[in-house]
Amino acid sequence: MIKLIANYSKRLGLPGYSSHQFSVSVETELVTTDNIPGEATRLYQLLQSNVDEQIQSVGFVPPCDYGMDPPVDHSTGNGSHPAPTNIANWQRGTAWKCSEKQRDLILKLVDEHQLDKNDIEALAVERFGKGVRVLNKVEASGLIDELLDTHGPTHQRQDIGKRRNGSAYSGANGRSAA
Repeated sequence: MIKLIANYSKRLGLPGYSSHQFSVSVETELVTTDNIPGEATRLYQLLQSNVDEQIQSVGFVPPCDYGMDPPVDHSTGNGSHPAPTNIANWQRGTAWKCSEKQRDLILKLVDEHQLDKNDIEALAVERFGKGVRVLNKVEASGLIDELLDTHGPTHQRQDIGKRRNGSAYSGANGRSAA
């Protein structure tokens, strides 16, 4: 007796860095080796069609603010994502999600260039779907890059010894000329 074991699995990406996966395995016994290719094809098609049918039911998909404390009330702007039109003070409220250096640089750029915090908050929401305080390190880095490109002082960009996010920036566009 010969055992034929077939597996089929599929994973689909979903919004909010989420995904779901479904897998089916089957084991069957063959009396002879005459029809192994045909039986393998039949099992694969059977498993594939069943997995494809089942995986269409997405189930729970977490919103972009899932797991944040406190939950966000999008109608009022209350919670961990301040509403872009109601920014009183970035220093109060929940802790920043990015690094301290990133927070300090964002605040320094806003202060030095007298930028409107409402505008920067709106930029963060436009680019990343959340407020400045809840940007992770990668998102904060993207915001900092944009702020430096748009508002960065040219005299600081030319100081080769200055470093930002672990990389030197010295060119006319704020980037290394490597």
